[in-house]
Amino acid sequence: MNGAGNRAWLAAAHARHAGARRRARWLTLAAAVIVAAAMLVAAPARAESGPGRCTGRFVNPLTDICWSCLFPMSVGGLDIWPSVAGRPDTDNPDLPVCNCGLRVGVAMGFWEPVRLADVSMKPWCFVNLGGMKLDPGFDIGFKTIAGPSAVGGKAQNTSGWHVHWYAYPLIYWMEIVADFLCLEAGSIDILYLTEIDPLWQDSELTAIINPEAALFANPLALAACAADCVAATTRLPTDPLFWCAGCQGTMYPMNGNIAASIGHVQASRLALARFAYKLHRELVAWGTMGSKGLCGKYLMPVMRKQQYRFQATNPNPQTSGRYACAPIGASTTFMSAGQVYPAIGEDMGYLVWRKRNCCVL
Repeated sequence: MNGAGNRAWLAAAHARHAGARRRARWLTLAAAVIVAAAMLVAAPARAESGPGRCTGRFVNPLTDICWSCLFPMSVGGLDIWPSVAGRPDTDNPDLPVCNCGLRVGVAMGFWEPVRLADVSMKPWCFVNLGGMKLDPGFDIGFKTIAGPSAVGGKAQNTSGWHVHWYAYPLIYWMEIVADFLCLEAGSIDILYLTEIDPLWQDSELTAIINPEAALFANPLALAACAADCVAATTRLPTDPLFWCAGCQGTMYPMNGNIAASIGHVQASRLALARFAYKLHRELVAWGTMGSKGLCGKYLMPVMRKQQYRFQATNPNPQTSGRYACAPIGASTTFMSAGQVYPAIGEDMGYLVWRKRNCCVL
């Protein structure tokens, strides 16, 4: 083969190799695009595998807070700053003077916003964080039910709720009151996720922490909850009826499986009340009210319902009115209007107010 033929052959071979390389690059690029597209499609599908899209918004600490829920404030048994909305107060120590060891101080009582809670039927739905829904990368926490079931020959709605519990010492980190040692210190943080708690989703496992539930699974015990419903709605819940959650139902089992779900407001408040009780039973939450709380927190394995108020923050903040921060068990008739929107407003958020009696030194 002469020189011209060699050059032609080499040029043709080079062209064939160049074309092969271009095809390989295009195939590699196409494969990468396909894999990336598959990953983008698969990730949202897994994150949205719950019953619908997570909704919510961030809580505005100025406009979404019922600041009148701070009151009444007391010194001893005297209300120095009553509640304009007529909200009842718990019993306070009679004497205005107190002592913690050798130190003498003033016995003060007030209500403090300390916790924020997401309550949703959608696992990993962070309502108060803007409606963010996470994909944990595994299927834990996705056992949630919502719909009719046959109970006693009738159709009865059941629902399963998850709770996220945040530290939210609002007054402290906003520095509204400076150098007040009675306030809970700290910053915003996520403290508890029920998706990773097996006791929260299985009623049989829940019996480990509430074995007494069998004692109150009878008509007489449930009938007594009617009196707690009236007491919680008109004034304060009845602490001796500790197995009752007033108008919402019963505190047992201490998990998110609501056997008689009337609506989102009723069911979510019941799930939140059970969760608070569960924390007390597990000695995670302690008592802060009454004479025993003057010098510090104390063990309260049987939760006193009067210690807490729940204020709605999502989907529609309640910032005024007597029932803006209603006690546990109060009727939802006075707080349900406008609280739930079909499809886009069915994930609930709450601000937890806690009664604090403290010896100010």
